[in-house]
Amino acid sequence: MRKLKLIWDFRGPDALKIAEHHEIHLKEYISIENLKLDITGFQAMSNVHAIAFMVVNENEMKPVRDALKPHRGQLYSE
Repeated sequence: MRKLKLIWDFRGPDALKIAEHHEIHLKEYISIENLKLDITGFQAMSNVHAIAFMVVNENEMKPVRDALKPHRGQLYSE
């Protein structure tokens, strides 16, 4: 089964702190919804752009997307 990486973009001087905090909420959502995968993370893309992400199985993507409204997504490769 394909895995998809759902991504939230944050911009500004506090982007990395916001992305780091957003990951906490993604982990909470995974636990509450009993999702199969628990891959999350955050990453600085530049000093004013950071992302938070979570990986879901393709068959779980639509309800997660509709509930959490990620900014974008891509195929996940380990």
